[in-house]
Amino acid sequence: MKYHKLLGVVCLLLVMGCQQKKSEFTENTVEKDNQELASLLKEYYEERLQFYPLDATFSGDARYNDTLANNISELYREKLRSFYSKYKTELSSFNKTQLSENDVTSYDVLLWECNINLGELSYPTHLTPVDQFWTPQLIIGQFASGASAQPFETVKDYEDWLSRVDDFVVWCDTAIMNMKKGMGTGWVLPQSLIKKVIPQMKAWDHGVIEEHHFFSPIHLMPESFSKEDKGKLRTAYSSMVGNKIIPIFEKFTSFLENEYLPAGRETSGISAVPDGEEFYQHRIKLYTTTDMTADEIFELGKSEVVRIREEMEKVKEQVGFEGDLKAFFDHVRTKPELMSFTDPQEVIDNFEAIHEKMKPELSKQFDLVPKAAFEVRRTEAFREASASAEYNPGSLDGTRPGVFYVPIPDVKAYNVFSDESLFLHEAIPGHHYQISLQQENENLPDFRKTLWYSAYGEGWALYSESLGKELGLYDDPYQYFGALSAEMHRAIRLVVDAGMHSKGWTREEAIQYSLENEAESEASITSEIERYMAGPGQALSYKIGQLKIRSLRTEAKEKLGEQFDIKIYHNIVLEPGCIPLALLEDKVNDWVGSVGENL
Repeated sequence: MKYHKLLGVVCLLLVMGCQQKKSEFTENTVEKDNQELASLLKEYYEERLQFYPLDATFSGDARYNDTLANNISELYREKLRSFYSKYKTELSSFNKTQLSENDVTSYDVLLWECNINLGELSYPTHLTPVDQFWTPQLIIGQFASGASAQPFETVKDYEDWLSRVDDFVVWCDTAIMNMKKGMGTGWVLPQSLIKKVIPQMKAWDHGVIEEHHFFSPIHLMPESFSKEDKGKLRTAYSSMVGNKIIPIFEKFTSFLENEYLPAGRETSGISAVPDGEEFYQHRIKLYTTTDMTADEIFELGKSEVVRIREEMEKVKEQVGFEGDLKAFFDHVRTKPELMSFTDPQEVIDNFEAIHEKMKPELSKQFDLVPKAAFEVRRTEAFREASASAEYNPGSLDGTRPGVFYVPIPDVKAYNVFSDESLFLHEAIPGHHYQISLQQENENLPDFRKTLWYSAYGEGWALYSESLGKELGLYDDPYQYFGALSAEMHRAIRLVVDAGMHSKGWTREEAIQYSLENEAESEASITSEIERYMAGPGQALSYKIGQLKIRSLRTEAKEKLGEQFDIKIYHNIVLEPGCIPLALLEDKVNDWVGSVGENL
């Protein structure tokens, strides 16, 4: 008996030892996989910046401030295709079950990045490299002001910009060559968009050098520069403007007016180009991060328009307006009390006042608050006429603030009825909170700190608009109507974007549908419709993302009851930064499940 007992003890010790070694082996394997993935993600981030040097500049990384990738050249596109294919292959060597939860998310996000970008490269988008809203000539124009993300603080900064301008001239020549190819294949812009690009180019194809927009940084030279450096830079910038910038914009303007405009499409939607319907379905996936079809989006948009119209009718009755909803739109557009500003600074001051008004309620909704500074600025004059309000992120190191840009082309016509919802969307707790928290999150690998998915990012910003009453805003019925109008604007986008790009709607039909269902001016609506024409699918992201974030909140609250905490919910949504909506849904469901287990 003693022998058998002793043998049993020995066997038990052996089993326990094997289990311990197996556990140690598993832990070591998991740690090794996590470390190897972290190394791969770091490598990916660093290599990617070489393909996207503007992203580095926007994030405050100055290493590539002297370059502009010729991202529309065949050589660049082939190298980019190899880049994404390489990292997709390397990801396949990892066992996801051995990764931490955060690393699994990073794995899934990088795999999505590789797949969606390889899909984008299968279409000849380089044949339509310019438009009036999205493309590099506008970003370069912002940088040239000396007051944007491109720094002008040292002599090297000034020299970097001269080098980047050289690359921009090459990019412009490539763009013209590609557009000529597009003219032969059917990949061309609609004529209505070409007409909007021409004046943007024409603005910089002439003028007194010292007064030219691209000479602006010279007027901002720091006093600390030596007299010799100031003289050299002034001479170099005079040469750059006179011998490079003005000639290339002259060339571009002439090409657009004399060759490209006559060859432009009369159609509005992308389905008119070769493989356009397939391309639009790809863009739906790119911008919504879902597998929804154009038909599904079109029908969802129409149902949302009906729902929001019913809410608008209630506000119309509340203020005692007699007449139909379309007449109320006109009333709101032209109400003198809503257009009382005479100085652009009053518009900026009004946004600052909105921020002060909501501050007491913010802490009840959020305990994650970014450290990054924040400013409201007027949009630069050169792009103000065709620009929408927008947010530009601050730098990763926090030295450059996040900026909410507001276009004020005519202050006397500026209408404040949607300013509260606009601030919630573009500033706080919309883009400024979401993007800044993502950049400041030390648990994210570098590539995820600057990642952007419209469905998540714009969805969060539109969801933020719905928090107005919870944040002490929308007590004025006209401001609440402004919020409904802003939501209606995004619902209409589902209809008109899918309508133009999938169902053969014309630009004019899309404009008319918008006029019948929202309070924006015809000029503003026209600009918006042309924006959707220039970027098929992008406008879908707002409502699709908002509806998902709102539905996840509703479901979580229903399941958790009194255990639901709005601050924790907002943390769960904000902490991972931009991710595809399916991954966000998984994260929220995991949180609900973990809380539910403890009830």
